[in-house]
Amino acid sequence: MDAVIIVLVILVVLVFIALIKTIQVIQQASAAIVERFGRYTRTLNAGLNIVVPFIDTIRNRIDLREQVVPFPPQPVITQDNLVVNIDTVIYYQVTDARAATYEVSNFIQAIEQLTVTTLRNIIGGMDLERTLTSREEINAALRGVLDEATGKWGIRVNRVELKAIEPPTSIQDSMEKQMRADRDKRAAILQAEGVRQSEILQAEGAKQSEILRAEGDAKAAALRAEGEAQAIRTVFEAIHAGDADQKLLSYQYVQMLPKIAEGSANKLWIVPSEIGEALKGLGGSLGKLAAPDGGGDGGGAAPAPGRDTSPPKLDKPAGPPPPRLT
Repeated sequence: MDAVIIVLVILVVLVFIALIKTIQVIQQASAAIVERFGRYTRTLNAGLNIVVPFIDTIRNRIDLREQVVPFPPQPVITQDNLVVNIDTVIYYQVTDARAATYEVSNFIQAIEQLTVTTLRNIIGGMDLERTLTSREEINAALRGVLDEATGKWGIRVNRVELKAIEPPTSIQDSMEKQMRADRDKRAAILQAEGVRQSEILQAEGAKQSEILRAEGDAKAAALRAEGEAQAIRTVFEAIHAGDADQKLLSYQYVQMLPKIAEGSANKLWIVPSEIGEALKGLGGSLGKLAAPDGGGDGGGAAPAPGRDTSPPKLDKPAGPPPPRLT
């Protein structure tokens, strides 16, 4: 009786295990490779799947989602014989679970090695400066090579990114010095341009100021000349309107003589020849005014006969003769 119970228990356990192996649940975005006696049979998709227990086995479960794999820094030699360390990141997706299982033993390792070799070939044809400034070009070239090589493995490489490019420390120091020198140069150029522009603006301002001042002086001189001309014209018209005779003009001429001699620097001045005629006419006018009407005693004494009643002539002061103009 005990032996029967043991057999029944064993059978129940075997049936339970068989049921477990028969029903296979595959997660979403996953696939499973089924082998029968070591040979590929089919690929299980997401959901509930039935397999033959103890005959069909699950070889591999593959995630069909896009995967991100960072690779460690790899030393790469540039065209100008400089060693740089480059970190890469690969975005890939399994499109064929069967090919990814049977076409390559370890597709992650295969992608890493292919990335390293392709990267060395690409960087080997570039110098350091181009390497640092051509990330997009390197990414596109690397992705093209990887996508073509991994296509038969059932893998699609979506993106390849260069995470970091690290040149040697000495090169970094030299690049920093060069960048600092370039910044100083640009700053000096900008400062010189600012000073130049400032001087140009100041010169333009001074020029405009001089032009405006000259125009103002010219207009003022023109207005003064016009005023003087108008004054002379008015005086001339007043003289002609008053019908001034020679006696009045002689008197005015004599009144102007003291003003001519004013000033401590006027040591020598020349009397014009017309002054005698002016004084003669003025003296005759004054003599007639002083003579009494009818010859009475109330007037001044008559001049002695033979006496010259004309005003005395002013002698020219002694001095060197004026220079002759040749």
